[in-house]
Amino acid sequence: MTDIININDDNQRPLQAGEDGSEPALTATPVPDEQRVEFWPQHFGNIPQWITLEPQIFAWMDRFCADYSGGIWNFYTLSNGGAFMVPETDNDAFWSLFNAMNGNAADMSAEAAGIAVCLVAYSHHACRTECDTMTEHYWRLRDYALNHAECSAIMRIID
Repeated sequence: MTDIININDDNQRPLQAGEDGSEPALTATPVPDEQRVEFWPQHFGNIPQWITLEPQIFAWMDRFCADYSGGIWNFYTLSNGGAFMVPETDNDAFWSLFNAMNGNAADMSAEAAGIAVCLVAYSHHACRTECDTMTEHYWRLRDYALNHAECSAIMRIID
């Protein structure tokens, strides 16, 4: 059985130190269009019911953002082995998210909104499937979120 994910836990999972002993910076890299078809099976293929993750993420975004009406999402991989997706936008407009389950609202960039809804979807999927690998995906993305410029907005939504 998987561990319970406590999103309020201040214990960040340690990253591997750099060659000079310093903490490495987590980086997000866009997935090129020609590799999009491999994204889900490559990163989530050994997780039960992985095929349902993408529509679950869309549903969470629809639930949290009144202005969301579908569209293309961009995929990203993290230097710690994590992966997430972000709604594509033509401008730098902020997205207004409201989580009715905790009463919290936040305005955030498309990247922060994608991180927030992926974290919620990953957490729910990990609990539903009791899959340790899905839990690891949650923690990898959470590590990135904790170092994100919009960390407080992301945490308000997922709290």
